[in-house]
Amino acid sequence: MSSAGPAVSAGVTVRYWASAKAAAGTDADVVPVSGTVSVAEVVAAVCDLRGPKLAAVVAACSVLIGEKPLGTRDPADVLVSPGDVVELLPPFAGG
Repeated sequence: MSSAGPAVSAGVTVRYWASAKAAAGTDADVVPVSGTVSVAEVVAAVCDLRGPKLAAVVAACSVLIGEKPLGTRDPADVLVSPGDVVELLPPFAGG
């Protein structure tokens, strides 16, 4: 038996918070991956899946990988693996 592409071993879970959750219409998605990918690739995949409303919100989001902030690192240079969790947190207002 042959396969048409690389086998998908698992996925990267993306969790949405506040306005990102509203824009996505769900609290989480699992992006199927066959190995290590960049955070930028994962974010692009969920924006393609969920549409321009999410993409607009994500542009302002802070990103956590597990419990660690992405901070000023370039999402294209930060790698995640199957089983990892990426969290998208939009700015919160209030006091």
